[in-house]
Amino acid sequence: MITLYGISNCDTIRKARRWLKDAGIEYHFHDYRKEGIDESMLQHWIEQLDWEQLVNKRGTTWRQLPEDIKSSVDAGQALKLMLEQPAMIKRPLLDLGDKPVLGFSPSLYSSLFSKRTF
Repeated sequence: MITLYGISNCDTIRKARRWLKDAGIEYHFHDYRKEGIDESMLQHWIEQLDWEQLVNKRGTTWRQLPEDIKSSVDAGQALKLMLEQPAMIKRPLLDLGDKPVLGFSPSLYSSLFSKRTF
């Protein structure tokens, strides 16, 4: 089952959800804020994508961190921060089962789903 991870009030999540619906692709939506995130899943994403790709450094949650924390973050600290504040995870994250994909654009999703059989 395809899972789309993010937060429901994110504009990009809304666009991704609309695209999936319009394309007739079934998926499960997992809201980080309401459902949290499993540490083992987050660790798996860090291993596949790198923590620096996963942390949304443009978001309010990251920008509100003290400078000393932001300047000294490593993979372990990033994992802890994202578990405590899942809104810090870049979104959307689309889990296709075999790989996680960050971000949304119609061309990216078209490319991903044109190659898949369901």
